[in-house]
Amino acid sequence: MARVPAIELAPGVVRIPTIGAAATNSFAFVDDDGSVTLVDCGIKRAPARIVAGLRAVGRHPGDVVRIVLTHAHSDHAGGAAEMVARTGAPVAVHERDAPHAEAGRAPDFDPSLLLGRLMTRLPAGGFPPVAVGERLSDGQVLDVGGGLRIVATPGHTPGHVSLLHEPSATLITGDALFNVRQLRYSPRPLCTDFRLNEQTAHVLGELEYERVAFTHGTEITEGARDAVRAFLTEIAGA
Repeated sequence: MARVPAIELAPGVVRIPTIGAAATNSFAFVDDDGSVTLVDCGIKRAPARIVAGLRAVGRHPGDVVRIVLTHAHSDHAGGAAEMVARTGAPVAVHERDAPHAEAGRAPDFDPSLLLGRLMTRLPAGGFPPVAVGERLSDGQVLDVGGGLRIVATPGHTPGHVSLLHEPSATLITGDALFNVRQLRYSPRPLCTDFRLNEQTAHVLGELEYERVAFTHGTEITEGARDAVRAFLTEIAGA
Protein backbone atom coordinates (compact mmCIF):
# COMPACT_ATOMS: atom_id res chain seq x y z
CA MET A 1 0.00 0.00 0.00
CA ALA A 2 1.36 3.41 -0.98
CA ARG A 3 2.15 5.77 1.85
CA VAL A 4 -0.37 8.60 2.21
CA PRO A 5 1.57 11.87 2.66
CA ALA A 6 -1.15 13.68 4.64
CA ILE A 7 -4.40 12.83 6.43
CA GLU A 8 -7.00 15.51 7.16
CA LEU A 9 -8.36 14.99 10.68
CA ALA A 10 -10.68 18.00 10.65
CA PRO A 11 -10.96 21.13 8.50
CA GLY A 12 -7.55 22.77 8.64
CA VAL A 13 -6.01 20.02 10.84
CA VAL A 14 -3.66 17.61 9.05
CA ARG A 15 -1.55 14.66 10.22
CA ILE A 16 1.71 14.13 8.34
CA PRO A 17 3.34 10.72 8.89
CA THR A 18 7.12 11.05 8.99
CA ILE A 19 8.01 7.43 9.86
CA GLY A 20 5.82 4.62 8.53
CA ALA A 21 2.08 5.07 8.22
CA ALA A 22 1.76 6.49 11.73
CA ALA A 23 4.78 5.41 13.79
CA THR A 24 5.77 9.06 14.14
CA ASN A 25 3.64 12.02 13.09
CA SER A 26 3.87 15.74 12.59
CA PHE A 27 0.80 17.95 12.27
CA ALA A 28 -0.15 21.04 10.30
CA PHE A 29 -2.80 23.60 11.24
CA VAL A 30 -3.87 25.55 8.17
CA ASP A 31 -5.51 28.93 8.80
CA ASP A 32 -8.09 30.55 6.54
CA ASP A 33 -5.40 32.79 5.04
CA GLY A 34 -3.32 29.75 4.06
CA SER A 35 -0.69 30.20 6.75
CA VAL A 36 0.50 27.04 8.48
CA THR A 37 1.54 26.19 12.02
CA LEU A 38 3.65 23.04 12.00
CA VAL A 39 3.69 20.80 15.07
CA ASP A 40 6.85 18.68 15.47
CA CYS A 41 9.48 18.03 12.82
CA GLY A 42 10.33 14.36 13.19
CA ILE A 43 13.84 12.95 12.97
CA LYS A 44 16.64 14.67 11.05
CA ARG A 45 15.60 13.21 7.70
CA ALA A 46 11.86 13.92 8.15
CA PRO A 47 11.63 17.36 6.47
CA ALA A 48 11.29 15.84 2.98
CA ARG A 49 8.17 13.98 4.11
CA ILE A 50 6.84 17.06 5.91
CA VAL A 51 7.21 19.11 2.72
CA ALA A 52 5.48 16.34 0.74
CA GLY A 53 2.65 16.36 3.28
CA LEU A 54 2.27 20.11 2.97
CA ARG A 55 2.17 19.88 -0.82
CA ALA A 56 -0.52 17.21 -0.60
CA VAL A 57 -2.83 19.79 1.03
CA GLY A 58 -1.83 22.60 -1.30
CA ARG A 59 0.70 24.27 0.99
CA HIS A 60 4.48 24.73 0.80
CA PRO A 61 7.29 25.60 3.23
CA GLY A 62 6.86 29.32 2.61
CA ASP A 63 3.38 29.11 4.14
CA VAL A 64 4.74 27.93 7.51
CA VAL A 65 4.72 30.83 9.97
CA ARG A 66 5.34 28.97 13.24
CA ILE A 67 6.85 25.66 14.36
CA VAL A 68 5.67 24.22 17.68
CA LEU A 69 7.60 21.37 19.30
CA THR A 70 5.78 19.18 21.79
CA HIS A 71 9.15 18.38 23.36
CA ALA A 72 12.90 18.23 22.78
CA HIS A 73 13.51 14.63 21.71
CA SER A 74 15.32 13.77 18.49
CA ASP A 75 12.27 12.12 16.87
CA HIS A 76 10.31 15.38 17.27
CA ALA A 77 12.97 18.09 17.11
CA GLY A 78 15.52 16.36 14.88
CA GLY A 79 14.19 17.97 11.72
CA ALA A 80 13.47 21.36 13.28
CA ALA A 81 16.67 23.11 12.21
CA GLU A 82 16.14 22.01 8.61
CA MET A 83 12.50 23.12 8.65
CA VAL A 84 13.54 26.50 10.03
CA ALA A 85 16.02 26.79 7.15
CA ARG A 86 13.32 25.89 4.64
CA THR A 87 10.56 28.09 6.11
CA GLY A 88 12.18 30.90 8.08
CA ALA A 89 9.55 30.24 10.76
CA PRO A 90 10.31 30.71 14.47
CA VAL A 91 10.26 27.76 16.86
CA ALA A 92 8.07 27.64 19.96
CA VAL A 93 8.67 25.14 22.78
CA HIS A 94 7.82 25.00 26.47
CA GLU A 95 10.18 27.03 28.60
CA ARG A 96 11.49 23.94 30.41
CA ASP A 97 12.46 22.18 27.19
CA ALA A 98 13.77 25.30 25.44
CA PRO A 99 17.37 24.94 26.73
CA HIS A 100 17.46 21.35 25.46
CA ALA A 101 16.20 22.34 22.00
CA GLU A 102 18.81 25.07 21.78
CA ALA A 103 21.56 22.67 22.94
CA GLY A 104 20.43 19.91 20.56
CA ARG A 105 20.36 17.41 23.39
CA ALA A 106 17.42 15.53 24.92
CA PRO A 107 16.75 15.91 28.65
CA ASP A 108 18.09 13.13 30.87
CA PHE A 109 16.07 9.93 30.93
CA ASP A 110 14.45 8.51 34.07
CA PRO A 111 17.26 8.06 36.65
CA SER A 112 15.14 5.65 38.71
CA LEU A 113 15.62 3.02 35.97
CA LEU A 114 18.93 1.36 35.11
CA LEU A 115 18.10 1.56 31.41
CA GLY A 116 17.20 5.23 31.78
CA ARG A 117 20.56 5.96 33.41
CA LEU A 118 22.40 4.02 30.68
CA MET A 119 20.53 5.84 27.91
CA THR A 120 21.42 9.21 29.40
CA ARG A 121 25.11 8.29 29.19
CA LEU A 122 24.94 7.21 25.56
CA PRO A 123 26.06 9.68 22.87
CA ALA A 124 22.88 9.00 20.86
CA GLY A 125 19.88 11.27 21.31
CA GLY A 126 21.41 14.46 20.03
CA PHE A 127 19.97 16.49 17.16
CA PRO A 128 20.83 19.70 15.31
CA PRO A 129 20.32 22.57 17.77
CA VAL A 130 17.63 25.08 16.95
CA ALA A 131 17.03 28.62 18.18
CA VAL A 132 13.84 29.03 20.21
CA GLY A 133 11.86 32.14 19.36
CA GLU A 134 9.05 31.64 21.86
CA ARG A 135 8.94 29.91 25.24
CA LEU A 136 5.52 28.44 25.88
CA SER A 137 3.65 28.10 29.18
CA ASP A 138 0.73 26.04 30.43
CA GLY A 139 -2.68 27.41 29.45
CA GLN A 140 -1.30 29.74 26.80
CA VAL A 141 -3.52 30.02 23.72
CA LEU A 142 -1.76 30.50 20.39
CA ASP A 143 -3.46 32.39 17.57
CA VAL A 144 -3.76 29.29 15.42
CA GLY A 145 -6.98 28.35 13.64
CA GLY A 146 -9.14 30.09 16.20
CA GLY A 147 -7.07 29.06 19.21
CA LEU A 148 -4.54 26.34 20.05
CA ARG A 149 -4.17 25.79 23.79
CA ILE A 150 -0.92 24.64 25.38
CA VAL A 151 -1.56 21.87 27.93
CA ALA A 152 1.52 21.14 30.02
CA THR A 153 1.95 17.37 30.50
CA PRO A 154 5.48 17.05 31.91
CA GLY A 155 7.11 13.74 32.69
CA HIS A 156 8.03 12.46 29.26
CA THR A 157 10.31 15.50 29.32
CA PRO A 158 10.31 18.39 31.80
CA GLY A 159 8.57 20.66 29.32
CA HIS A 160 6.43 18.21 27.38
CA VAL A 161 3.12 19.67 26.14
CA SER A 162 -0.07 18.40 24.60
CA LEU A 163 -2.19 20.65 22.38
CA LEU A 164 -5.94 21.27 22.36
CA HIS A 165 -7.50 22.86 19.28
CA GLU A 166 -10.91 23.77 20.61
CA PRO A 167 -12.45 25.05 17.32
CA SER A 168 -12.08 21.59 15.74
CA ALA A 169 -12.37 19.67 19.04
CA THR A 170 -9.03 17.98 18.39
CA LEU A 171 -6.49 16.95 21.03
CA ILE A 172 -2.87 16.15 20.15
CA THR A 173 -1.34 14.19 23.02
CA GLY A 174 2.31 14.46 22.00
CA ASP A 175 4.12 11.58 23.70
CA ALA A 176 2.03 11.73 26.88
CA LEU A 177 0.07 8.85 25.32
CA PHE A 178 0.87 6.53 22.41
CA ASN A 179 -1.65 4.71 20.21
CA VAL A 180 0.58 2.13 18.56
CA ARG A 181 -1.56 -1.05 18.41
CA GLN A 182 -3.29 0.16 21.58
CA LEU A 183 -3.49 3.12 23.92
CA ARG A 184 -0.57 3.20 26.34
CA TYR A 185 1.91 5.45 28.05
CA SER A 186 5.31 6.20 26.60
CA PRO A 187 7.83 3.44 27.42
CA ARG A 188 9.32 4.09 30.85
CA PRO A 189 12.99 4.45 29.83
CA LEU A 190 12.10 7.17 27.31
CA CYS A 191 10.70 9.46 29.99
CA THR A 192 12.52 11.91 32.21
CA ASP A 193 10.10 10.98 35.01
CA PHE A 194 7.70 8.16 34.15
CA ARG A 195 5.62 8.54 37.33
CA LEU A 196 5.10 12.21 36.61
CA ASN A 197 4.10 11.35 33.05
CA GLU A 198 1.42 9.01 34.44
CA GLN A 199 0.13 11.71 36.77
CA THR A 200 -0.03 14.57 34.30
CA ALA A 201 -1.55 12.48 31.50
CA HIS A 202 -4.74 12.38 33.57
CA VAL A 203 -5.44 16.00 32.68
CA LEU A 204 -6.13 14.78 29.14
CA GLY A 205 -9.19 12.92 30.40
CA GLU A 206 -10.66 16.14 31.80
CA LEU A 207 -10.50 18.15 28.59
CA GLU A 208 -13.29 18.41 26.02
CA TYR A 209 -12.63 17.07 22.50
CA GLU A 210 -14.16 14.81 19.85
CA ARG A 211 -11.02 13.36 18.29
CA VAL A 212 -7.56 12.62 19.62
CA ALA A 213 -4.34 12.41 17.62
CA PHE A 214 -0.97 11.07 18.67
CA THR A 215 2.60 11.82 17.67
CA HIS A 216 3.05 8.03 17.75
CA GLY A 217 0.12 6.07 16.37
CA THR A 218 -3.20 6.57 14.63
CA GLU A 219 -5.93 8.96 15.65
CA ILE A 220 -9.20 8.07 17.36
CA THR A 221 -12.08 9.83 15.66
CA GLU A 222 -15.10 8.31 17.41
CA GLY A 223 -15.56 8.19 21.17
CA ALA A 224 -12.09 9.66 21.60
CA ARG A 225 -12.55 11.27 25.00
CA ASP A 226 -14.29 8.17 26.38
CA ALA A 227 -11.45 5.98 25.08
CA VAL A 228 -8.80 8.15 26.75
CA ARG A 229 -10.72 8.33 30.02
CA ALA A 230 -11.32 4.57 30.02
CA PHE A 231 -7.61 3.90 29.52
CA LEU A 232 -6.59 6.30 32.28
CA THR A 233 -9.18 4.89 34.66
CA GLU A 234 -8.20 1.29 33.92
CA ILE A 235 -4.50 1.99 34.44
CA ALA A 236 -5.15 3.90 37.66
CA GLY A 237 -7.14 0.96 39.03
CA ALA A 238 -4.64 -1.68 37.98
